Amino acid sequence: MRGRTVVVLMIATAVLALMMGSPGSPSRAAPAAVYPTSPVIGSPPLISAGKLMAATNATIPPYQFVDSSGKLQGMRIELGEELAKRLGLKMEWFNVGFETHIPGLQSSRWDVSITGMFYTPERARILYMIPYELQAISISVARGNPLRIASTRDLAGRRVAVEIGGYEFRQITRINEEQVAAGLRPMEIRTFSTFADAYQALRAGQVDAVVSVDVTAKFYQDRGEFDRAVSGLAGSPATLAFRSKDVAFAVLRVLNQMRRDGFYDRLFDKYGVAKMSPGQLLELRGPDL
Repeated sequence: MRGRTVVVLMIATAVLALMMGSPGSPSRAAPAAVYPTSPVIGSPPLISAGKLMAATNATIPPYQFVDSSGKLQGMRIELGEELAKRLGLKMEWFNVGFETHIPGLQSSRWDVSITGMFYTPERARILYMIPYELQAISISVARGNPLRIASTRDLAGRRVAVEIGGYEFRQITRINEEQVAAGLRPMEIRTFSTFADAYQALRAGQVDAVVSVDVTAKFYQDRGEFDRAVSGLAGSPATLAFRSKDVAFAVLRVLNQMRRDGFYDRLFDKYGVAKMSPGQLLELRGPDL
């Protein structure tokens, strides 16, 4: 009788182990996100009660773009929607040019900029920023790379398109100045309101190359439209940027929750976006931190 009891207990234990999975087992399900039934942060510090008002510039596929039906899509759109749900808020998007994001935060037009705003110490002196992804810039060229561009030195004397006002513009301007100081011919840097306009100029043969972020350049290459001649330039963390420290801290808590429950990894892997160091908690940077 005792032997039968031991066998039953052993079978039950084995079944339970199969259902739960052993520690570190890939079969173990990630804990489900818990969505609050009411807002976890109010107004103030939010601009509008019950809403997370977010600026994006939906011209950077696959990060953020507008699909054929006019709907916002992309990795950062999914991220923003999930952030709002976990804060018990309704998301309200403002699809505006990147050059308006920082002035809009400073004038309280929106709570957060959800885009690839690169981290710089200068920006962290006026905004609250959460570095949440790794990013660098690429050089896109016509299919087949007919000009044989293999480095930024090959852009000397060439027409180069870039979105105005962003990290990419500042970096290619810096690189150009350094190369000119070294005796190379200057690039003809042409600025556009959006990356989409810059790539259209390359498509039309009006420029020789486009400087954009790595994942966007890869997106166009994978679609067979352009080649990515150079990548990994001037790497820096991309951030979410806020006007309010309290809102930033609330989002930071949710982002680290996403890191723990696996949502962050699944989303970034889905789009092939480079993640922050595994196991490293995200941190807030800002004027008084």
